[in-house]
Amino acid sequence: MLKLIQNEWMKLWSKKATWIMAVLLIVILLANAGITKWIESTSPVPEMDWQEMEMMNLASAEDQLQNPDIGPAQQDYYEGQAAIAEYRLANDAEPFKVESLQQQVLDGHMMLSLVTLFTVIVGAGIVASEFSQGTIKMLLTRPVKRWKILTSKYITTMLFALLFAILTFVSIALFSWIFFGVGDGAFLVWNGSEVVEGSYWAEALKLSVLSLASTWMIGTFAFMLGTVFRSSSLAIGVSIFLMFVGVQLVFLLQRFEIVKYYLFTHTDLTQFYTGFMPIPDITMAMSLIVLTVYFLVFMVISYWTFSKRDVTA
Repeated sequence: MLKLIQNEWMKLWSKKATWIMAVLLIVILLANAGITKWIESTSPVPEMDWQEMEMMNLASAEDQLQNPDIGPAQQDYYEGQAAIAEYRLANDAEPFKVESLQQQVLDGHMMLSLVTLFTVIVGAGIVASEFSQGTIKMLLTRPVKRWKILTSKYITTMLFALLFAILTFVSIALFSWIFFGVGDGAFLVWNGSEVVEGSYWAEALKLSVLSLASTWMIGTFAFMLGTVFRSSSLAIGVSIFLMFVGVQLVFLLQRFEIVKYYLFTHTDLTQFYTGFMPIPDITMAMSLIVLTVYFLVFMVISYWTFSKRDVTA
């Protein structure tokens, strides 16, 4: 199996498109940091005092806690936000500025949508391109079971996603340090009973890992489509369409019970830590169960199709 994965990895990086995606990712992250710095230096609007901002955050959190429709996860989040705001005001604990290495690293998980996009391209084409180019016949002549071949391709796709996620994290930290430097401030967390100082690196890593759930599921969906239809363009098109439209459908379906079992209701696991929950009465455990069921369905379809398909035609 390791040799199959190594072979797929070498084939992936022998393509110019893979290197172009890597360079494009770095260029986009560099441009994002540069534009943010430029906006900061040219903005005529004075920055709001951090105490005023914390007072607004406290008022907003207390207002949300009065809402009877919020779920347990949202209630915990806003209780924590209120406690942190009160602590900052009482102890003169300034938060990180947006234009700082620390805050840019904390917000870096939002840029992982780029990783999802590139993973869709790789996942959709890693099987479909073998059929379209006719190389699948040469691959299947080896004395290796089909499920092992498909597994090696899927693992390669996920390793690609992981590598690009690490590249994103490192690039954001590097470019933020170059453009903004290390800022002053303290990162505070609510542990359920008191406000304590935490590690922004650990928090950023946690949010990035949770954000990869979307990359994992959408990449697996694209992999399935590429296996079933043999068309990378179709798989890429459908996957990217759902990537941008799928979340919007959550808001359209939020009045219906079926939305609790809809894939894109659960792909963003950071919602349990950011307070932004379109469907307030779901839990992390439920999301993990739903994602697991979808994953198994996608993989069963992929393996069944690949093992039964006649490649001699």
